Amino acid sequence: MNGQIENARTKNADAPTLQSAEFSRILLIKLSGLGDVAHTLPVLVKLRARYPRARIDWLITPEHAEIVRCHPALSNVVLFARRDFLDLLKQIRRAKYDLVIDLHGQARSAFFALVSGARVRIGFDRPVKDIIRHGWRGAREWSWIAYTHRIPIPTLDVHAIDRYLWLGPLLGLDDNPPDLTIHLSSQTARNVQRLLEEHGVQPSKALAVLAPGTIWETKRWTIEGFAAVARQFLEDGFAVAVAGTERDQPRCRQIATAALGACDLSGKTTPAELAALIQRAEVCVTNDSGAMHLAVSLGKPMVSVFGPTSPIRVGPYHRPESVVRLDLPCSPCNYRWLSQCPFDHACMKQLTSAMVVERVREILRTAKSHAELL
Repeated sequence: MNGQIENARTKNADAPTLQSAEFSRILLIKLSGLGDVAHTLPVLVKLRARYPRARIDWLITPEHAEIVRCHPALSNVVLFARRDFLDLLKQIRRAKYDLVIDLHGQARSAFFALVSGARVRIGFDRPVKDIIRHGWRGAREWSWIAYTHRIPIPTLDVHAIDRYLWLGPLLGLDDNPPDLTIHLSSQTARNVQRLLEEHGVQPSKALAVLAPGTIWETKRWTIEGFAAVARQFLEDGFAVAVAGTERDQPRCRQIATAALGACDLSGKTTPAELAALIQRAEVCVTNDSGAMHLAVSLGKPMVSVFGPTSPIRVGPYHRPESVVRLDLPCSPCNYRWLSQCPFDHACMKQLTSAMVVERVREILRTAKSHAELL
């Protein structure tokens, strides 16, 4: 299989020439998706190692820009704001990029790659066939037509981070372990500490963060489950913060109400501040969501509840022990909507809070043992 993957990765005819080429102006495109942005960070690090003197910019939405803005490997963020679309096109054109890497893989991102005028434009190949037809299978919306070089897709049973790193053989990037580190501003950390203090959480207090939100309906563990975990944390002496976006506020509010003493911070943090909140915590409990990937990138103890999605493809990177899931024949299904599920959401409804609490305690014991060895 390894040989097959290596052959598939380098099928572009001029790959050797590309590996030895030097680029001075590079644009990396990953517009949005908190987890997707976190998954792209190792590519940024490897690009900087390969092209130490290059200007490396990142095209990204304003909402997610603060996650990457302070990264030492990045030169600039280029903000994708829809209201300034024409100005953005002019800005990209004026930059005279010679290499564009589109890891977003949609029509709009491919359009930006074309507009750049870059002589080398790299993105994933067209979708491949898959038995599970609802997950990622390749570039979408015919975006692959815009690329001068396509990243082959030899298998789908691989984590998203490793999939992005298939770019490596095309450009001659190093094969060092991926660096997922998130670099946040000191102001972001101060904002979060001030927010916690406003809710009665002092800097010395141990903190557990619960992130019950996610866009897919089917990936949401039960409100009752999260509330029971929150109550156990409170009983164990933790402060508990329930975090999420404005979209998550109804769920977060119900969880905080059912766990007296938990503070509801939903809708009160930016993505970067959510990262700082998780960085402040001793442990984090999530669904399969962006918050989970932030916890991994920040090296925090965490537990994530999985049901319709595959931990192999999108789970916490190299942290299988952090996944709690039921071994059901229908899982993973990759259905997004509850109306698609013929089994009454069994993968989530049958997963108990006791299972999650037990795993949390195992993770914390392991983290404590590792800390004592250092």
